[in-house]
Amino acid sequence: MKWRVGEPLPRDAVVHVAGHRGLVGSAVWRHLEAQGFSNLIGVSSRELDLRDRSGVDAFYDDTRPDVVVIAAAKVGGILANSTYPADFLSDNVRIQTNLLDAAARVGSQRVLFLGSSCIYPKLAPQPIREDSLLTGPLEPTNDAYAIAKIAGVLHVQALRRQHGLHYISAMPTNLYGPGDNFDLQSSHVLPAMIRRFHEAKESTPEASTGRAAKVTLWGTGAPRREFLHVDDLAVAVLTLLERYDDPAPINVGVGEDVTIKQLAQLVADVVGFTGETEWDSSKPDGTPRKLLDVSRIHDLGWTAQIGLREGIASTFEWFRAQG
Repeated sequence: MKWRVGEPLPRDAVVHVAGHRGLVGSAVWRHLEAQGFSNLIGVSSRELDLRDRSGVDAFYDDTRPDVVVIAAAKVGGILANSTYPADFLSDNVRIQTNLLDAAARVGSQRVLFLGSSCIYPKLAPQPIREDSLLTGPLEPTNDAYAIAKIAGVLHVQALRRQHGLHYISAMPTNLYGPGDNFDLQSSHVLPAMIRRFHEAKESTPEASTGRAAKVTLWGTGAPRREFLHVDDLAVAVLTLLERYDDPAPINVGVGEDVTIKQLAQLVADVVGFTGETEWDSSKPDGTPRKLLDVSRIHDLGWTAQIGLREGIASTFEWFRAQG
């Protein structure tokens, strides 16, 4: 592939979207396809376990991608992260290490590693700048996952230093959208709310009026969170692949946040739930605030376009369409 940073990527480049059936990967795939990329490759977890180094090596020997987007990861909310920390650490380190090493070995010219805003210290100054990384303790409820993602950022930096590769990493804020995980045991806060409010509304005799049994949510509702629609992230991915080349990770977010209580009110309104919402303060809140400084990606010409209410409404319609 003949290309340099600042130019459009060749639309015939072989692009491996790792995790192409997940929330992020499927959105990236849709956007790249819409932008005219004709050689997208993906493989399901049933066909290839990305934790298997020999399997990943064989796949890369066969396909030799020019570009790799690492959107494959084991992900979950507070409950899943705090219950299975060893799995989150081990699985994610193996997935990203196998992909990064294989890409470097076969000569992939461009790799984007997608991490998470949870890599930053629990009490980082707000909004969180990229240089806050490794300046303080992590949030204990997802520290194992965060350490895995930090290892990925440092792996990218090490490959740049040792081999001069144009590999980059980006840290998205909380993501949501079509293709999200709505399982109550492993989902993130927004899809979990959509499902719980919808099921509560539908489960009572007064369902047609929206009056339903009360819904109990974790924590106090006081923490503030930022939510980015996954289709906006997909646009950012292509922007970064074409325009960004720096060892430092770059934040991808909206630049605005809401309290979890405000989010619950918004989701309930979109779903049509008019019952009572109560908060179980015996459950953890997680990080008090996690708002990203997105000035660096704004300087590249990207800003989020999908408003939170609009995004929740379209995500709810997608969820209902799944039956």
